[in-house]
Amino acid sequence: MGQAVSNAAILQAKLWYYQRISAMVLALCVAVHLIIIYIAVQDGLTANEILGRTRGNWAFALFYEIFVLACFVHAPIGLANILRENIQNAFLNRALPLLLAALILLLGTMAVIGVVWGQP
Repeated sequence: MGQAVSNAAILQAKLWYYQRISAMVLALCVAVHLIIIYIAVQDGLTANEILGRTRGNWAFALFYEIFVLACFVHAPIGLANILRENIQNAFLNRALPLLLAALILLLGTMAVIGVVWGQP
């Protein structure tokens, strides 16, 4: 029993660190994203002009995919913590965070592909 408790504690500590590190990445990404929006709006760019600048831009794709991956790590861990504290259903406690992770990764990556290379 002691080993199981130790393994659970180690897992919780790792998840805590992963969520904190992903939060730091998200904070940086949100700040850069807001700066990009501010600059774009100041220049009076239209959506078509913005998309024209993002087409084929690998730096843009890399930055926003990092944003997606940080969300992919951060949000499901938080949801799992909320569910574990409030719902006593082991299946839902595991399935919903996995579903959220899959949706974030799939939809976020599709959005990046759509903005940088056109329709996915």
